[in-house]
Amino acid sequence: MTKHILKSLPVLLALAQTNALFAQVPGQPAVHAPAQIRHMSTPDVPPYPFLDATLPMDERISNLLSLMTIDEKIDCLSTRTGVPRLGVPNFGSSEGIHGVVQRGNDSGPYRRTAITTTQFPQPPGMGESWDPALVQQAGGVEGYEARFISQTAKYNRQILQLWGPQADLARDPRWGRSEEVYGEDPFFNGTMVTAFIKGLQGDDPKYWLSAALLKHFLANSNENFRTSSSSNFDERLFWEYYSVPFRMGFVDGGAKGVMASYNAWNDIPMAVNPVLKNVLEKQWGVEILSGDGGAIKLLSTAHHRYPDMQTAVAAAAHAGVNQFLDNVKVEATADFKSGSITEKEIDDLLRLKFRTTIRLGLLDPPDVVPYSKIKDFPEPWNTSRDMDISEKMAAESIVLLKNAPLQSSIPLLPLRKESIKSIAVVGPLADVIHWDWYGGTPPHLVTPLEGIRNAVGPNVRVNYAADESGQAAYTAAHSSDVAIVVVGNDPTCGPDMGRDWKNTGDGGGTLPCSDPGDGREGRDRESISLTQEQLIKQVYAANPKTIVVLISSFPYAINWTQANIPAILHMAQSSEDEGTAIAKVIFGDFNPAGRTVITWPRSIEQLPPMMDYNIRHGRTYMYFKGDPLYPFGFGLSYSTFAYANLKISSPILTKDGTLTVSVDVTNTGTMVGDEVVQLYVKHPRSKVDRPNQELKGFQRVTINPGERKTVLIPLKASALAIWNEKHAELEVESEPLDVLIGSSSKDIKLSSKIEVR
Repeated sequence: MTKHILKSLPVLLALAQTNALFAQVPGQPAVHAPAQIRHMSTPDVPPYPFLDATLPMDERISNLLSLMTIDEKIDCLSTRTGVPRLGVPNFGSSEGIHGVVQRGNDSGPYRRTAITTTQFPQPPGMGESWDPALVQQAGGVEGYEARFISQTAKYNRQILQLWGPQADLARDPRWGRSEEVYGEDPFFNGTMVTAFIKGLQGDDPKYWLSAALLKHFLANSNENFRTSSSSNFDERLFWEYYSVPFRMGFVDGGAKGVMASYNAWNDIPMAVNPVLKNVLEKQWGVEILSGDGGAIKLLSTAHHRYPDMQTAVAAAAHAGVNQFLDNVKVEATADFKSGSITEKEIDDLLRLKFRTTIRLGLLDPPDVVPYSKIKDFPEPWNTSRDMDISEKMAAESIVLLKNAPLQSSIPLLPLRKESIKSIAVVGPLADVIHWDWYGGTPPHLVTPLEGIRNAVGPNVRVNYAADESGQAAYTAAHSSDVAIVVVGNDPTCGPDMGRDWKNTGDGGGTLPCSDPGDGREGRDRESISLTQEQLIKQVYAANPKTIVVLISSFPYAINWTQANIPAILHMAQSSEDEGTAIAKVIFGDFNPAGRTVITWPRSIEQLPPMMDYNIRHGRTYMYFKGDPLYPFGFGLSYSTFAYANLKISSPILTKDGTLTVSVDVTNTGTMVGDEVVQLYVKHPRSKVDRPNQELKGFQRVTINPGERKTVLIPLKASALAIWNEKHAELEVESEPLDVLIGSSSKDIKLSSKIEVR
């Protein structure tokens, strides 16, 4: 199976070279042991007040700052937050949107070996599970593994700040980085963001397992011209759409860190936008405001807002940025000497930042920090706990898009192994797992071909063909009882992304993808058509019992496939258990219940212009014009479900209250299965323009055949708030409200009315 990882090594090694800032600095202490200070103290009297866990946080930080030199303070404006002279550990950082990223690097000044870590599906795949509790477990796995790597002598890398989750919104399926976010709906994304944060940071009332750093604030959903573009929209869309997942992550999830995006909002670059201080810090309690890699330099070179890097560094610091991903020591020192940045201002920036050091327990005795014991062995990614969560996430993420019968009334899926003697597994993604720019190195991986072979055993012949060369695909399908075609995108558009960062002159940060339907960081998609649909047609011509497995980071307009192929599955990229999960679903060992998280258009003509950030012009299911190929929240099951007895706990929802919506759901099929019950609202008489409908609650529930369950979903009035431009505040409108319950945004089963007062 190692061969499948090697296909991506050029990309991984190239990125590792650019991420040298993640490497441990020689001479800095491990994160759990400021021992050179502690050994000088008695058990009851720490040598410095900042090491006294009984003192208030601010008092401890004030003492620490009073002991630091100006050089040490400027150093701590980077991602290295340690003060070796005082025994203050560095909490460090690592990418972490769907697994801890610790790749190897065999060249350059920061050589190191790769560390394997659990790799979940890309965020759209985790989103497609519609299971926040499972997403929280995945975050817990990631936080635990980061803590283990940081505190185990074998590794001893400081990576307790994890760069994730990605709280942006998939406003347009052409966005090259939509692979990094949970979906298009603000409430849905905010729910998943909150769950992942809670997993990362743990459930201890005082200490964090790891620290979340949300990305990228704000409205950063175009790759072409992203370093100089401005996302333009009004304050209502800021408060009601684009900022919602971030606000939920900070206020509900408890995150304290965020990374500003490259773009501008209404012509003010995010790295110096007043909203960082005025809203994130002052209203939502954010403590670490990080620039993105290269973002400060872009303030002068791309946005042309400042004459040089030194002026840009001062401006970012004035805006509240207290974590620079680039080496700005020379510029920051010059700013300090010139008086552009005062020591008090640096102290104020670090005062907030060192709160994370204390929240992680890095200055406290290990015996009072519950997470200090996470070290040594066994390695968590090889334990049944982490592997079980990974496999469950992979299976729950699969969406059944179509399952039609052939000549009988029985749908093609699930396949029955006992009735199959041969099976064709065809396609460029059948025997490979593609890793993306922000994925790590898995401890194991199972490709679709391997998963299917493992599932059917030696008594079923598996005919494999990677493509149609020499009619291999046609021959394999024609000589088999059933054919499975595995197609999709390549998240890096080939193995050379690390060398593809070029100024192309057309706005893209990377070279164009050879397939216009592909996209990646630095390059938006030019098409939403699936080039490999031609391969699907060839296989279908050879065998009408064809199943399409689409493994992709974003939607495709697979209109021919939907019209002709009897069974279609969708799954996001980069899960270590991809093949195992696909095989379980195909052969009925797992009943799929995933749901789409983005509206799938039928054509690119259904989309507004890429740079139109006003979603009211036809974006997302809330404002989409026309008939989509697959609506938001859509997914099928091997079971059928009946809805009845919609009840609401009160006919009136007070503006500061919560009510409960209940509905009875019965599994009318023959298999145990999950149903995703979705709660939407409509505003028939609002005083302002509102979406066609809005998701405000959901629950994934497992139901046995013939069983009826009552599903309870809370509806909070605060989730209905709109922005009052006159008073500059969020407010809940007095209005009649339609409450809708269904299994997708287009499949509403029951409805009722309430009053909001």
